[in-house]
Formats: sequence, C-alpha cells, structure tokens
Amino acid sequence: MQPESTLNQLKVRLPDGQLPPSYGVYFKNTLVALCHAMEDHILQSDQEDTQQQPLVLVTFQQGKWYLQEADRYFDIAQKSQRVTIAALPDSGFEAHRTSELEGVDLVQLRDDDSLVEEWNLVILAPGYTAMVLCHELSPEEYHADSVPEVDIERKFYGLWTFDRTLVETAVTILIERMRPYNAPLADTLSQLQAHIATSPIAAPVDLSGVISRIVSYLQNSQEHLVTVNRQTRGMWELEGQALRLNRNLTANKLQAFLRMAQRVDERDRTNPVASLQVSALSETLGQLLDLSTLRLRRLRLAGLIFRIGLAEAPLEVFTRTTSELDSSVYAFWNDRALLGARLLSTMPELDPITTIVKHQLEYWDGSGRPDGLKGEAIPLESRIVGLVSYFQELTQERGDRLALSLSEALERCQEYRGNRFDPNLVDSLTTVVRLTEMGMMELPQRPSQLPTVWLEETPSEKTP
Repeated sequence: MQPESTLNQLKVRLPDGQLPPSYGVYFKNTLVALCHAMEDHILQSDQEDTQQQPLVLVTFQQGKWYLQEADRYFDIAQKSQRVTIAALPDSGFEAHRTSELEGVDLVQLRDDDSLVEEWNLVILAPGYTAMVLCHELSPEEYHADSVPEVDIERKFYGLWTFDRTLVETAVTILIERMRPYNAPLADTLSQLQAHIATSPIAAPVDLSGVISRIVSYLQNSQEHLVTVNRQTRGMWELEGQALRLNRNLTANKLQAFLRMAQRVDERDRTNPVASLQVSALSETLGQLLDLSTLRLRRLRLAGLIFRIGLAEAPLEVFTRTTSELDSSVYAFWNDRALLGARLLSTMPELDPITTIVKHQLEYWDGSGRPDGLKGEAIPLESRIVGLVSYFQELTQERGDRLALSLSEALERCQEYRGNRFDPNLVDSLTTVVRLTEMGMMELPQRPSQLPTVWLEETPSEKTP
C-alpha cells in the first residue's frame, strides 16, 4: 500500500494506527456491491430537507467512467448537497448530463496521481456517515497464479465503515488531495464539511436497509464471481466440488447427520436453535470477510452440524454449566469436536466440513484441542465457528447461569481476544453486535440457505 494512499493516510491519523476490522483484500466485484448498497440508501431516501442531505466524495479507479455509473450519479446528485467526483480526463464524464448539474464537481486527475489507483465512496450527512475506501494491489503484490484475467477479478486493499470519526477523517484527507487541482473547491468542501458537523439531526437515520443490502449484494457478487470464473477460467475443480457438495446435501448419509444435529438441538431445551443461530452468524462474519461462495456454503453447513459430537452425550451436558459437570461428563463435553469429526469422517465427501468441526476448539494461543494448532494455522472457518458458538451459548441460559445480553456475551469474548480467539474475528463480531445494539441491523436467526431436511418444524417453532 503506497504511503500517499488515502487508506495509509487514514491509518497514520488514527490514534492506535489500526484500521477497522473490515480492512482486508477485496475483489472489485465486491467493491461494486458495497458501493451500490450505500448509494442505494441515498437513492431511496425521501429526505426533502437539503440540510440533511449528504456530501458525497467519489473517486473512480483508473478513471474509467462507466455509463451506468454516470446515470446512477445523475440521480444521486438530486438527493445530495454536493457530489464531487475525481477521475482521469478520459473518463467521459464531462460530456455526460450529470456534469451539468448544480452541486456536481469534477476533479480531473493527473495520471501520475496515486488517486487513479483508488476506488473511494465517502458519504457524510448530519444523520449518518458511510464509506468504502480501496486501493488496487500493485502488479508485484499479486501472486503468480492469481493475476486477474478479467476486470472483476482485480483485487484491492479496502475497508468499509459507518464510523463517523473515520469518515470525517477520510473526508479531510480526500479534500486535501483534491486541493492542488482546485483550491477554491477544496475550501468550499471544507466549509460544507464543517457545516454538516454542526447541523442538528432532524431524525435518527435507519441504516438497517443498508446493512441488509450489503449482505445481499455481497452474496450476489460472490455468486456472480464464481459464474464468471467458470466461464472465463474453466475452474472445473471448484465447480466439481460445489456440485458434489450440492448433490450430497440430499444424500441419505448427510441427511442422517443433519437429523442427528437437529436432535441435539431438540435435547437442549434451553438452547434449541443453537445450530441455526451459529450457522447464520458464522455466515454473516464470513460474508463480512468476503469468503468465497464455496467457503460460505461449507461454513453454513459446519455451523449446522457443529454440535453433532454431542449426539450421544449425557443429558447433563445440556442442563448444567461446565463447572457443574462431573469428570466423566466433562470429558465428553471437552472432546465434542473430535467426536464430531470422527463421526463425519465416515463421509469422505465432507472432508472440508469435518476439518472445520474438528478444529473449532483450537485456541489462538495454541492451548486448544485436539491438535494444539496456533494462530493462522487454525482453519479460518474453525476460528469463526469456535467464536460464534461460544458467543451464542452465552446468550442462552445454562444450568444456574442466566442468559447474558449481547453486550455482556461480547465482553466475555473480548476477554479472550488474542489468547482463545482470533483478535480480528472478535473485532468483526464487535462490529456486528454494536450495529445490532444501535438498531442498524438484526442478528440473523437462520442462514441464508437451509437443506430441505431442516425446513421442517424446529423446537422453537412448534405449535402447542
């Protein structure tokens, strides 16, 4: 990442020098999805008070101004206080009707400015903030076997956030990067930024729709990327694995495993939807981490059967806390991941799922079970399921322990940040919980897709 990049300048200005948990490497297809989700909030807004409308700063990577994006920004400009777009002179934007609108500015970048390598969308309004910041990997940063062959396979360092402090800092950085091109415009933008910062909020802004669209866009973009890869690169092995997994979802043995997992939930009277909720929240974290469609599918399934090792467990496992279990029952509980993996190993087609289940109790510091794996050596999906299952269980009562609130359960997870759990995953979970507490999203109760065998009545849905 170049020192002068917006991302790096933001990192330098943060007190702890740490970018938010959403920071990572993203496919271009994902960035388009994230930007569209945030832009849709502006397009669907019925805010008539112009003082509550946003300032929008946008840079288009390599200056390629696509016609559909220009048309889109014509509509966005109608619902914004000001829209400023940075692009190369050959973007074609000047000839488009959007450039003729009052309150729309074009900054024509030099081709030696690193901004031409960035794709940024920053939205600053009195009632909310949102942004996507990205910088494309340099040719040297691509691995030899991952050089993009089609446009949407290009990769970017990037982040997305609704944090006002981060967004305001990014606005300041981008305004200063535009100042050499147009100092009077930079002054105008700075004045508008200050005005927005002091403007009263007319009413709380509901961003739940944005969160929902982001998850939907991410999922759709991943599906589209897999389709394009099939068409352009012939990823027959990936396709074969996905098809085999789909076929196995209806296989008798897998149905038996799913039934066993569902019966575990039925025996757990105080937590009868553990598998559904763990699968759903694991999927959400996986989507935020931009996992591929195939990995998300495996993560969903692993979440559904993560407790299958308790199929024959004594009832005390479900009615008492671990501190209340005797040594023999505790040993059963302690070995649940290994027992589940041994059971699943009878179906070789499920090897990737078996691996996830087997290592869900490994700890970040290497003190976990069964193999004492440490840090990045623990499969990412296992780390996700391990964290989510611990968090989910704390939100349900067990034995003499009352159910904890989301915030209390999160605090418990944060206590184990860096020793038991992956610090980055704890940060991602923190983001989801905080957004939930702010009313900006709801914790998912079911994964986006369920095997047919699971669509029948669950214990929490049975009627008297």
